[in-house]
Amino acid sequence: MDDGQARERLVLGAHWGFVAFFAGIAGYHLVTLVMSFVMSGRFDGYDPLELRDVGPLLILAFLPTLVLGLGPAIGSRVWGKGLREDFGLKPTWRDVRIGVACGAAALAAGYLLNLLLLAVYGTDGEDRTFSDVSPSPLTELSGTADGDTVWLVLAAVIVVLAAPVTEELLFRGTLWNAMGFHRLPSWVILLVTALMFAQLHGEAARTIALFGQGIAIGLARYLSGRVSAAVIAHAANNLPPAVLLFAAR
Repeated sequence: MDDGQARERLVLGAHWGFVAFFAGIAGYHLVTLVMSFVMSGRFDGYDPLELRDVGPLLILAFLPTLVLGLGPAIGSRVWGKGLREDFGLKPTWRDVRIGVACGAAALAAGYLLNLLLLAVYGTDGEDRTFSDVSPSPLTELSGTADGDTVWLVLAAVIVVLAAPVTEELLFRGTLWNAMGFHRLPSWVILLVTALMFAQLHGEAARTIALFGQGIAIGLARYLSGRVSAAVIAHAANNLPPAVLLFAAR
């Protein structure tokens, strides 16, 4: 099966893609809202998107991100043919090669775009290191106490393995397939999925860099016709900052 046939196969039956996509987004915001309500009375100034030095809450902070994959998973089970068939989640060596290359491109894009933004807007008096401009939520974990190392390791596993799966199922999976089903041009799909990816993170200062990373990761889906390549690219993008974090401890 050539690349064109692979892409065509993955969008067949993707009429349910938009439903699954918005279900994933709704679940994300619902969980975030519930967490804010439940935790607001226990921790002053609690922000579910901000990692805390309080053990299990390191993992709880990732719950909204993990929920993103529920919409695609349920949609695929109810209306589709399963995650492997609908999204190409069984990686091949070609997926690995494309994913690693695009992940490296995403790292470079995030780093260079953040450096450009720092040069244009300055640092507001704060010292900046590679980790400060790297494209990974793990940068916020650097203040974790030694006693919470186990939770830190688990959080790193989520960022490097679980989060790429759930986010890619949503953006380069259901959203990509839904737009492909309606015959939108590939370059439009690439840009829209990258923009939605950047906006979901809710980090205004990093939106441009995240958009650039989203394009690089999306190229893995475009070149391979499979979500597994995008998952590998996303994981490769998140891995080096995690390694640097532990090396600095």
